[in-house]
Amino acid sequence: MFGIPMKQVQMANQGYRRTNFEEDEYASAGGTPTSVDFPPSQVVFKGGAGSSSSGLWGLWTKRSLLENCLIIAVAILILIVIILAAVLASRDTKVQELVTESQKHCSTPRCVNIASSLLTSMDSTVDPCYDFFHYACGGWIRDNPIPSGHSRWNTFEVMTQKNLIVLKNAIDKPLQNFSNEAERKAKIYFTSCMDEDDHVEKAGAKPLLDLIAGLEWGVLLSEWDSAWRLPDSWNFHKMLEDLQLLNICAFFAISVGADDKDSSSNILQIDQGGLLILTRDNYLNKTVDDDKVLKGYLTYMKTVYKLLGAPNDTFTEERLREVILLETEIANITTPDEERRDQNKQYHKYDYRYLTRTWPLIEWMHLTNHILNRVGVSITLDEKVVVYSPEFLTKLNLILEEYMKTDRGKVILTNYLIWQVVGSYASFLSKPFRNAQTAFEEIMLGKQGNDVAWHICIEETDMNLGYALGALFVKEMFKGGSKKKSEKMVENVRHAFMRNLKTLSWMDAQTKAAAMDKANSMHDMIGFPDYILDNAKLDKKYKGLIMNETDYFGNNRRAQDYRLIKTFEKLRKRPLKNEWSMTPSTVNAYYKPNDNTMVFPAAVLQVPFFDINYPESLNYGAMGVVMGHELTHGFDDQGREFDKYGNLNQWWKNTSIDRFKTKAKCFVDQYSSYKLNGENLRGKQTLGENIADNGGIKSAYHAYKGWVEKNGDEKLLPGIGLTHEQLFFLGFSQVWCSNSQKEHAHLQLVTDNHSPAKFRVIGTLSNSREFAEAYKCKPGTPMNPVKKCQIW
Repeated sequence: MFGIPMKQVQMANQGYRRTNFEEDEYASAGGTPTSVDFPPSQVVFKGGAGSSSSGLWGLWTKRSLLENCLIIAVAILILIVIILAAVLASRDTKVQELVTESQKHCSTPRCVNIASSLLTSMDSTVDPCYDFFHYACGGWIRDNPIPSGHSRWNTFEVMTQKNLIVLKNAIDKPLQNFSNEAERKAKIYFTSCMDEDDHVEKAGAKPLLDLIAGLEWGVLLSEWDSAWRLPDSWNFHKMLEDLQLLNICAFFAISVGADDKDSSSNILQIDQGGLLILTRDNYLNKTVDDDKVLKGYLTYMKTVYKLLGAPNDTFTEERLREVILLETEIANITTPDEERRDQNKQYHKYDYRYLTRTWPLIEWMHLTNHILNRVGVSITLDEKVVVYSPEFLTKLNLILEEYMKTDRGKVILTNYLIWQVVGSYASFLSKPFRNAQTAFEEIMLGKQGNDVAWHICIEETDMNLGYALGALFVKEMFKGGSKKKSEKMVENVRHAFMRNLKTLSWMDAQTKAAAMDKANSMHDMIGFPDYILDNAKLDKKYKGLIMNETDYFGNNRRAQDYRLIKTFEKLRKRPLKNEWSMTPSTVNAYYKPNDNTMVFPAAVLQVPFFDINYPESLNYGAMGVVMGHELTHGFDDQGREFDKYGNLNQWWKNTSIDRFKTKAKCFVDQYSSYKLNGENLRGKQTLGENIADNGGIKSAYHAYKGWVEKNGDEKLLPGIGLTHEQLFFLGFSQVWCSNSQKEHAHLQLVTDNHSPAKFRVIGTLSNSREFAEAYKCKPGTPMNPVKKCQIW
């Protein structure tokens, strides 16, 4: 019996299905792997012992032609049988290999769809070790231009739009179909906003003019010209009181919240304020005549005043330029956010006696009692208050003192306060007012066109009656399985964070033990507050808030008053633990240091962040990182100042604080070196979020690896060619896919404490050794720099 040499059998088997690596191996050996080449010397017919070639030839010639033909035929048949046997053996081996390979992949329709979605968002022509953001998001950026009415478009916006559709379908039901009064109020507000019967258009400017007239400041905009003079009844302090009752923070903000150094009690709080629409950076070293945004701002103000009936364009412009100059002075004394990150340095507790003596241009006692009268509470000079910006109040007192010296200065102060009212409420008026706002937003944000009306109205309903609307969202969308699984994920991420915490060499043992205790004590709230599904409790929350489907302006005015009352009625009460500050339909999450609590609303527990049927690599890469991010906020440059009870105190040893600050500076320098549209990022301003991103991804990755250890490897996704370790980092990155107008990008750089999306990916992953290992990035490549920043 003749056989095929073993090496040739193996070559035939490998040729059935080969990898790129195997093709290179075959090429070096020569020939093609699917052909079987038998050398003639292997096909021989041997005689008995001692036979020779001449004997064989003699035997051949003595036989008849028929016999010789039969011998040849039999030999060929035997050879064919041997070849067929080899082929069949090869096929069975390869079939088994294919079966084994198929068992490693998930071939369900869901897995195919997931893989397809990932691939569509990617740009695989980009080297992941050079620019992982465009490798992960290049396809998404190409396929998702910024739609009308938006200045940016990202994964969060896409999710929000889907949620808006759910909410729209839920709120479009007839009024009598809602199960409680709170949901009916949400329906009524939405109806008033949509204004299908044109009540807003018919009212025009009248609601705002009536509001201004009701303040009794002696100002009628229809008579606002050069002949206007200060009325004899002019009273600056009354104006401030009236604005505070409108929940407008002219010059400064006053509120009630948990005492940072005693989280078991609420306290009055005062902070810097006074800039209504623009940011501090919009004013610095700029004038109306040389800056596009300030010029557009002035045009917007003039348009609104003309719509309100101001008769003289020249006079109006002169007065509004003076308002902008005063706002510029306020901007120049405002402390930038990056210098306000040390909570201990910001906290100053005084009594009202000290306020009255130190900043006398404000009648602090009278002002505060005027507000508290709305909730039946009063204070004395012994009342404690936390001031977060004493240096601002000192400079503000000097500015006010200068303006109060002359009638001209008093007129400017009055015009500034009028603009605070006008600018706060103009967007609730008829279409010409909203069109003026849209024109200004185009200049400021680069936004083109208008968003769909019902989108805007759903978002406004969420702002004013968010938990009533959230109840509708939860009933439609949030399933119990999601909450249970996400709770387990939080615990896995927490344990991963704590395991890593034990290994840190830069932190002393005592501080490390306290940090472990804080992490273990951190609460998590997932989905929604339970009370929103209890009709009686939900109705109680919005008790006293009156809604009228024909009075859109009035609804917003009453909603402001409702928020004011809810804020100040806390003063003599203990802070509510586990109180939500974000509605269930919000695609976001947050950490609350005074409660040592992290919160994950129902809306964020959706694709692409989370799905109970998704591969765990993607769930942990997206939602797991969000959980790790919020947990790490408890240990960023601000969160670390609060202990496990939510109290501001120094619970770290100085040696560990110094080492932390050294490591934090690495992040400041790293992110400050990045440029967006030629403008450097602000690494100090974004420090807390960057620390949270970097710590969050590390905890989530090790939580996922721990899950694999317990549950075994997941099946691979088809057609994508990535391991689950690689999918983890891809899933993290694709939640940050984003397009943004240059104007919006600039505004984000100067105001947002988050880095732009691209650098949340690049900055975080370039610090991750696990990422470099998963994608086999060589040291020194952009995504695997030799120097890495790490704290947690």
